[in-house]
Amino acid sequence: MSSFKIKGGGKLKGEIIPQGAKNEALQVVCAPLLTAEPVVIHNLPNIVDVNKLIELMGDLGCKVENLGAGSYRFTAAQLNIAFLETPEYRKKAAALRGSVMLLGPILARYGKASIPKPGGDKIGRRKLDTHFIGFQNLGAKFKYDSSDSLFHIDATHLRGKYMLLDEASVTGTANIVMAAVLAKGTTTIYNAACEPYLQQLCSMLNRMGAKITGIGSNLLTIEGVEKLGGTEHTLLPDMIEIGSFIGLAAMTQSEITIKNCRIDMLGIIPEIFRRLGVKMEFRGDDIFIPAQERYEIETFIDGSILTVADAPWPGFTPDLISIVLVVAIQAKGTVLIHQKMFESRLFFVDKLIDMGAQIILNDPHRATVIGLDRKNSLRGIKMSSPDIRAGVALLIAALSAQGESEISNVEQIDRGYQNIEHRLRQLGAQIERI
Repeated sequence: MSSFKIKGGGKLKGEIIPQGAKNEALQVVCAPLLTAEPVVIHNLPNIVDVNKLIELMGDLGCKVENLGAGSYRFTAAQLNIAFLETPEYRKKAAALRGSVMLLGPILARYGKASIPKPGGDKIGRRKLDTHFIGFQNLGAKFKYDSSDSLFHIDATHLRGKYMLLDEASVTGTANIVMAAVLAKGTTTIYNAACEPYLQQLCSMLNRMGAKITGIGSNLLTIEGVEKLGGTEHTLLPDMIEIGSFIGLAAMTQSEITIKNCRIDMLGIIPEIFRRLGVKMEFRGDDIFIPAQERYEIETFIDGSILTVADAPWPGFTPDLISIVLVVAIQAKGTVLIHQKMFESRLFFVDKLIDMGAQIILNDPHRATVIGLDRKNSLRGIKMSSPDIRAGVALLIAALSAQGESEISNVEQIDRGYQNIEHRLRQLGAQIERI
């Protein structure tokens, strides 16, 4: 198990390029299973979760060619569906939550699949009901084997249907869309997720020959087709990395330029950081964050305390709630952080309190942050990363703190951030992996 040793308190400076979007990658990497023709995908991040999913694609019999610099060619001319019944598959798929995204394409093309309970972050319950109910709406039949925790799915006769999703699940919507593109008839998905990742997937599928309308809205219509062809696709820059770097610049009082951000696809993210007092300039498609000695949290118009809450797109993404919470530590003012989706995601705040932050954990979903306004510095401590986003939030706190910090279990961070210590060192950060 690796750790990061960090000497904090220094200011950073320079340019940084965000990696390809992790959450988009876990969807679009599975789409080549829908066709026998080659599919080329660019800007894939070199991170653990994506690499594990690509490995699973190869295990299934998909030909995977690394073209260099984050570009891959996938050719799924013939797949070995029997691999889904092997202990090796069960072990690998159970360790990777993104493995659930294999289901939609395999069911659509081959009519059957199986999957264990997937793994991933330990941030609370992450049910798969939206995926499974969506498949059942299309005609799939499920059988759960409790002896090996394996779901067996028969989808021999998928047919389009109107469905109202119980929640606007991004991965659930993506999985249902990939199953529906080859189903007979027309599928209508209401309360569909409309995140940029899903827009990217739908546009990619349309280039492959799918017929999807309503992209960018919460009402998708998919007219089933007989088969799909190949295409070429480039991932968006990772909006979670972009938000993390904005937070890093604010907390460390640093001047940082984030390059090639696709600002048009960031939604409300920049505005939320502006409400915390973080200044930024849009320079073409780059975001420039000047060094700020102090920043002040806005209040609502009536003077009441600002609340930052996560919500389905175009609301604020839950993956940046941890970053916003950390940024508020050194602001002037108070903010209520409301993490609605996951009941364990705020439990890392005890480590921030040990560092000197003034935070009240109201309940599993809400925390009040009373900003220090730079009157006191955080202090370095030893801590552990509980999940990807909390890990990076703790890393930002450590880089802003006085003294030395050590963060263990950084494999969690590696799951979502590509070669993060090297990229931060290029900005002047004092960080090493031990």
